[in-house]
Amino acid sequence: MTVRTALQSEPEARADVVIVGAGAAGLCAALSAREAGASVVVIERDAEPRGNTALTLGMLPGAGTRFQREKGIEDSPDMYVADILAKAKGKTDESLARKIAEESGPAVEWLVDSHGLHFELLDDILYPGHSRHRYHVPKSRTGLEMEQGLLRAALSAGATLITSATVDTHFAEPEGRITAIGYTTADGQQNIVGCGALVLASGGYGADPSVIAALIPSMSDAVYCGHGGSKGDAIRWGDALGAATADLGSYQGHCVANGPALPVTWAIVIRGGFQVNKEGRRFSNEMSGYSEQASTVLGQPGGTAWTIYDKHCEEAALTFQDYHRVLDSGAVVTADGIASLSQATGLPFDNLEASFSEVASYVTGKTDDPFGRDFTGVAQLTPPFRAVEVKGALFHTQGGLKVDETGRVVRADGSPLPNLYAAGGAARGISGPSSWGYLGGNGLVTAVVLGRLAGNSAAKIALT
Repeated sequence: MTVRTALQSEPEARADVVIVGAGAAGLCAALSAREAGASVVVIERDAEPRGNTALTLGMLPGAGTRFQREKGIEDSPDMYVADILAKAKGKTDESLARKIAEESGPAVEWLVDSHGLHFELLDDILYPGHSRHRYHVPKSRTGLEMEQGLLRAALSAGATLITSATVDTHFAEPEGRITAIGYTTADGQQNIVGCGALVLASGGYGADPSVIAALIPSMSDAVYCGHGGSKGDAIRWGDALGAATADLGSYQGHCVANGPALPVTWAIVIRGGFQVNKEGRRFSNEMSGYSEQASTVLGQPGGTAWTIYDKHCEEAALTFQDYHRVLDSGAVVTADGIASLSQATGLPFDNLEASFSEVASYVTGKTDDPFGRDFTGVAQLTPPFRAVEVKGALFHTQGGLKVDETGRVVRADGSPLPNLYAAGGAARGISGPSSWGYLGGNGLVTAVVLGRLAGNSAAKIALT
């Protein structure tokens, strides 16, 4: 990873805007830059672009869309930003959060109307922290479908994609203006492409264990379920150019099936499922948020827990392909009663029975949950019961390079670098300093919105 002085002569290849990374952030930047009239080159490490986007459920929040109005759901950017700030306890960049909330709905409709992606409103499950149904999901409810749609759109729009290529050099003038980047292909060939502006969309730093140990030690023992290329390249490049960073302890966690490391949708908890540790006891408010629950689970004996639910809870999960992969893995245990569930899981019967009884009293409202969860409004669990052993997982980091409301990277004093942009995992998100600030969809909405904003602004600078 090298930053060199600017080239003395123009390289043979040049583009107005060069983008590093072909996930949702990079491809949305490419689409936006092409719309603004810029020539675009996207450089991608993998042979087949996937990024963290393809690993998600493709759940893209958008406030005030026509899809919401068609279903009678009243939402607005003000409502959305209030949810973002509440989840982050006010410890995030409010102006950036507001900009992303304002642009979230238009971004969803832009992808549908201008670029042929398909989304439908997810209105059967309200995820923790969201006051309105605002998730827009691909028909398959997979991020892979979204990634493939974005890739088709970017190529159709005229962006040039270079795959199996690793960016290893930036050429910059003394004041920080990027003039070119160098990359190496899979066969070892070294190339240089000049640029008028550069967008970093190369992911976060979750795939570097040494960085996680230093910045997020509570997740050092977590299963990593993000993209293997997220090794902090953008932060190192930005640091060499004098860029500021923020919220480097922030991340999205989740619970995955212990063993196969497949994500277990939180829909089963929202419907009334609960978690117990190896002692058969509940240990937290599961509805505080699935992100922070990851480290909470890791703190239990053995670093695992059991998620317990029933057929009613499972109905919502069955609409997600990822849950079918969990079923196919054999990780889900089914039992016709508490005694048989105890035998199948190895959980102590007396404690497990007590946990069921306690949850039943919370559902009826007879007693209050000491962990603060409101169980009223969900149904009592009924046999046959289901259970899956889970472990805390790190999906992606939420800290990164500080950016302004156009995605332009800034220095510690707030001044912008001349022509450097960041989006997605490369940029500081809107989740505050830790996992508890992560509102579902924060990663994907910042990738799409900041990618779109960065591409447009980068094009304008490059064409000026």
